[in-house]
Amino acid sequence: MIKLALTDLDDTLIAVGNPSASRHALDGVHAMLDLGLHFGPASGRVPWDLDWMFDGDAAAYATGAVINGQLVYIDGELVHEEVLDTESLQQMGELLKSIPGTALMIDDYGDRFAVGITAEEMQRFHGAFDRIGRVRSRVPSKKIVKANVHVVGNPRRREDVRQLLSVDFPAFDFVFPNPKAPLVDILPKGWGKHKGVDVLRRELGLEREEVVAFGDAENDLAVLESVPNSVTVANADPRVAASSRWHIGASADDAVADALFDIAAAAAIGTMPAFMCGKNYNPHSVYKPVE
Repeated sequence: MIKLALTDLDDTLIAVGNPSASRHALDGVHAMLDLGLHFGPASGRVPWDLDWMFDGDAAAYATGAVINGQLVYIDGELVHEEVLDTESLQQMGELLKSIPGTALMIDDYGDRFAVGITAEEMQRFHGAFDRIGRVRSRVPSKKIVKANVHVVGNPRRREDVRQLLSVDFPAFDFVFPNPKAPLVDILPKGWGKHKGVDVLRRELGLEREEVVAFGDAENDLAVLESVPNSVTVANADPRVAASSRWHIGASADDAVADALFDIAAAAAIGTMPAFMCGKNYNPHSVYKPVE
């Protein structure tokens, strides 16, 4: 029986272009919560984005693993935190000054700023850096959890920048949060959503077989490989989809919301959800339990 459902947000639970989770999705979340089951985001998003993404429904995101598993919450309480090395981030900002159209982005609990680019260069790229806000000369000497690299250009250029950073900064891992986003997320080496999800699972006293994870993009890959019941939406990256055990409909069709109702209905009678018993089973899925 599934007792914990964790889902990526962008292009998984929430279709691109939608302002927040749908009413149907929120009702699916509460169908699980009303039975004493657990639900939460497993997202690269920051916790201070979750209120609008869940349309102000705090109960829907009180438990989860956010910032790619670096922050883990249970019922609104922080139970685990992984921070980034600020000295290495500062060195990265210095390096990015030599690569046009790139910037280190820091999100300091809602205060977004860039390092490694000037305000004048940001203006040259016609609004590509509008989300950042302001520029600072240095990374502050304080605890930093959320950072990524903004790369103007096509996916091939983002991959080139990632490869360069991977060589020069071995203390970090670098993943793409979304194939459409011009971003490379920065994670502590060896960390990821899968580690955050495993912390959450252990804290809740659950077996891996009692967890289901939904995703669509590269930063979901490790968590999908770490639980037996992995699920991708129809719009998932093909490589990510190939790793998952179960396949459902598209994010635009609220397929994850339907699956949450299915989980709740099955749990009410002590069985597995119907979507895990159909033709969408992938016998070639990858399962690598977290070490």
